Amino acid sequence: MLWVTGLSLLLPPLEAVPMALIFEIISSIHLLPAIWRRIDWRSVWLLFIGTLVATPAGVYALASLPVDPARVVVAVVVLLATALLWRGFTLQNVPGSVATIAIGLFAGLMNGSVGFVGPAVVLFYFSSPIGVAISRASIITFFLGTGAAGTGAFAVQGFVTGDLLLRIVACLPILFLGVWIGHRRFENAEPESFRKFGLLLLMFLAVALAARAIWL
Repeated sequence: MLWVTGLSLLLPPLEAVPMALIFEIISSIHLLPAIWRRIDWRSVWLLFIGTLVATPAGVYALASLPVDPARVVVAVVVLLATALLWRGFTLQNVPGSVATIAIGLFAGLMNGSVGFVGPAVVLFYFSSPIGVAISRASIITFFLGTGAAGTGAFAVQGFVTGDLLLRIVACLPILFLGVWIGHRRFENAEPESFRKFGLLLLMFLAVALAARAIWL
């Protein structure tokens, strides 16, 4: 999510988004051996199915409705939900299959319409009682799946070019350094500290999305 926000400030969307997706794939694969045993595969698959189903509807909304008002609405919803979680709200039970797919559908709508698949899924896991370690592993795996699907779609359309791949290769040392630092910090951090860092990141992304809609 942070890659998309940062790169979108420097590059056109058709370059920034596929770069961010490929960065997500690389970093997720790099972390897989360390998180494999913690992944909640059931929720990951249900979310992924919902996202794939609803993303085309989000793309249709993008083509049919004003984009900037939708971005502001999404940003406000994410900020409100994040504030609720910051105050300590958590679900008493793990959401069932229908609720999990519904979150995936909402994530797909956000993905297709405003290009932000992550907030709904992160909020889903952070409000769940399954624990921070399982939540983090499942989020990483979910982003690996959506990143691969998105990259495939961009590649079919011819947007994954040789120049784009050269830029990605040039950025790999920074990417791997950031992944290593982030993983080390997670292993040594208190679960609540990691949770609050994730919520702060979501707040930042929501503000950036609203600012992009209003001023850019």
